[in-house]
Amino acid sequence: MTRSPHLDPRLVAVVAVGGAVGTAARWSLTQTVGASSSGWPTATFVENLLGSFLLGALLEVLLRRGQESRRSLVIRLGAGTGVLGGFTTFSSLAIEMERLLAGGQATMALVYGVSSVVLGLLACVAGIALGARHHRWRHERLPLPDEAP
Repeated sequence: MTRSPHLDPRLVAVVAVGGAVGTAARWSLTQTVGASSSGWPTATFVENLLGSFLLGALLEVLLRRGQESRRSLVIRLGAGTGVLGGFTTFSSLAIEMERLLAGGQATMALVYGVSSVVLGLLACVAGIALGARHHRWRHERLPLPDEAP
């Protein structure tokens, strides 16, 4: 009987290490982008949109490879759940919206929340489209195993 992924300590470790990498990357991007003078949470906004795009692309590429192998499971859990789960920070979005509301910037909080969700969804769809395009490009350039000379 195969152990469920969430009960396999090796896979839990893959997610944990990926999460540490993603969190470190998010911290680095936050330090690089810095705070906006207008109060708009630019770093979190960029992190969430970029993470949504990359997650869409990653999952589309893995899906188009066919049935999930042990290797693709490790990639999905390590890069998707771990790295991109640590990189994106929708909890910070909620905290930043609360801070904007508490600071009397209700309109900015509403625009920030709605645009984060809508643009995050669009970024994910763009990532899916890129992943599908990559798949088509790869199969146009490389012969299939049974077509090899």
